[in-house]
Amino acid sequence: MPVLIYLIIILNIAIISEVNAQIKLQKVSEKMVYVFPPFKECHASTIVEVEKNRFLIAAFGGSREGNKDVSIWLSSSLDNNWLKPKMIDTGTSSDGIDYPCWNPVLFKSRSGKLTLFYKVGPSPREWWGMYKTSSDNGKNWSSSTRLPNGILGPIKNKPIQLENGTIISPSSTEIKNEEGLSWKIHVEMSHDDGANWKKIPIDQKTKFDVIQPSVLIHDEGKLQLLCRSRDNSLMQAYSNDNGLKWGKVTRTKLPNPNSGTDAITLKNGYHLLVYNPLKNGGDDRKKLSVAVSKNGIDWEDQIILEEKKGFEFSYPAVIESSDGKIHISYTYDRKNIKHVILTY
Repeated sequence: MPVLIYLIIILNIAIISEVNAQIKLQKVSEKMVYVFPPFKECHASTIVEVEKNRFLIAAFGGSREGNKDVSIWLSSSLDNNWLKPKMIDTGTSSDGIDYPCWNPVLFKSRSGKLTLFYKVGPSPREWWGMYKTSSDNGKNWSSSTRLPNGILGPIKNKPIQLENGTIISPSSTEIKNEEGLSWKIHVEMSHDDGANWKKIPIDQKTKFDVIQPSVLIHDEGKLQLLCRSRDNSLMQAYSNDNGLKWGKVTRTKLPNPNSGTDAITLKNGYHLLVYNPLKNGGDDRKKLSVAVSKNGIDWEDQIILEEKKGFEFSYPAVIESSDGKIHISYTYDRKNIKHVILTY
């Protein structure tokens, strides 16, 4: 009997240790993407691995966010150095009217197709979704194509692709109505590698204003969205059927100062979040941190990427590369984009 009790105690300790175990992140590299930025301001970067040890970063850049000269710029890495960025698209419409570009998102599906999604329009209340594709890892691109009405593409954060090939694109809308500005989230789903999309609304009656979700993957078809909000909290919503239906929007335990975040599920099953861990107020984007969670509920801040009074560090994008490293890009005070590599 004492031996059995001892074995049970040892087993329980092992289970508790496994549940409470956390990966430990380490920063191994950090570098500005632009040596000589060809624009006054830049923002809203996105990063993708196109082949082993080769990455692309896109961002919008121009004189100021929302101005008509704001275009999409693309940078390519070579031997861990970033090459001079190239303007890949402007917001000039077919009738010759100039509009600003917004929020590029790079995504490479398992078929090998690389897609650059972005938005064009006077403001986030009036913009529309655009995309262009590449079959040679970003060396050459198709002409720009407008997404169908009602489909915006991923608003800020990258899509995910499920084991069955379904692509889920996290999206949202900002609509001005009689009561003011209404923010709602939704996902856009494709079963044919992005050829066609279906919009799936999420909790349209919620009292919370939420946008810019990112997607975490749990077991047995469970998905979790983490969303920016105007309510001092990072918000969430869950699906138990791989994104076909979604529950209500609820608060997480994490603060959010109305600032964009990004999150991923790592290959080992842990979840990683990059965010501004502050509440609304002056200077609320001065700190950018990385947190880790085993269950998507309880988070541990592990690394402070930046913290400097009077500066803005915001709009992160995060991926895990084929060699298991974590790559993060983010806005560095609107003057540059910074690329950080972590290991665990």
